[in-house]
Amino acid sequence: MGSAQEDKQRVREYVWRLLEERGVTRFPKPIRGRIPNFAGAEKAAGRILKLPEYVGARVVKVSPDSPQRFIRYRCLLDGKILVMPTPRLREGFLLLDPLRIPRKFYDRASTIRGAFTYGRKVSPEDLPRIDLIVTGSVAVTRDGLRLGKGGGYGELEYAILLEYGKIDRSIPIATNVHDLQVLEKLPRDPYDLTLDIIATPTRLIRVEGGGKRPGGIIWSMLSEKKIQEIPILRKLKLSRFKDL
Repeated sequence: MGSAQEDKQRVREYVWRLLEERGVTRFPKPIRGRIPNFAGAEKAAGRILKLPEYVGARVVKVSPDSPQRFIRYRCLLDGKILVMPTPRLREGFLLLDPLRIPRKFYDRASTIRGAFTYGRKVSPEDLPRIDLIVTGSVAVTRDGLRLGKGGGYGELEYAILLEYGKIDRSIPIATNVHDLQVLEKLPRDPYDLTLDIIATPTRLIRVEGGGKRPGGIIWSMLSEKKIQEIPILRKLKLSRFKDL
C-alpha cells in the first residue's frame, strides 16, 4: 500500500484506461490528465438540470471542464449567473451574466476561451453568493467521495469561496460522470470534497449523510510553491499573518 496520493493516482490511471478501453471517451483527447469527457455527458447533465437545487439557483459555479460545458450553456440560457474558475486559478474567477451577453453567443461563452471573452474577471470578495456547485470528476463513489484530476483545484476553489463567505459547508455539490466512473471506494484526504448529487447517463444518485467537508483552507497541507502560484492564496495568507 502506497501513500494516499499514489493510491489516488492508481485509481485515476485505472479509470482513464477503462474509459478508453470501453470506447466511451470524447474530445478532448488524450483523456489522461484531464477530467474525462464521455459519451452521454449531456444526458447526465440533463438530470442535474431538472433538480430543484438547479431550478431554484440564481448563481451557479461550474467547473471549466468539457463534460460540464452543456451545464454552463444551460445556465446562461436559463438566465442564471455563471461563475467559472480560471484554469489553475491563476486569474481567479470569471463571472458571466447572461443579460450582458448576446444570446447568439451563449454557446461560445460556455467554452473556456469564450468565457474569457464574454465574462469578466472578478475577485472572490466581489462574487455574489453561490447557490449550487457543479464540479468535474475522474471518479466518485455512491457515498459521495470524489477524485479529481490531481491538482486539488476543485478543493481550493471551494475552500477559497468558503473563506470569503460566498458559500457555506452545506452548499449542494453535484457532478456528472459516466457510469464507469462510479467506483466502490476511493482513498480520501482531509481536504477532499464530498458530493451530494451524482448524475450519470442512466441514473441519479442522491448521497445520504455524506462525509464532513473541510471548513476552509488547510494551510498546513499546502506547499509554498502552490501558494505562490495562485494570487488569491498569496493574498489570503498575507491577510492571515497580518491579523495574527
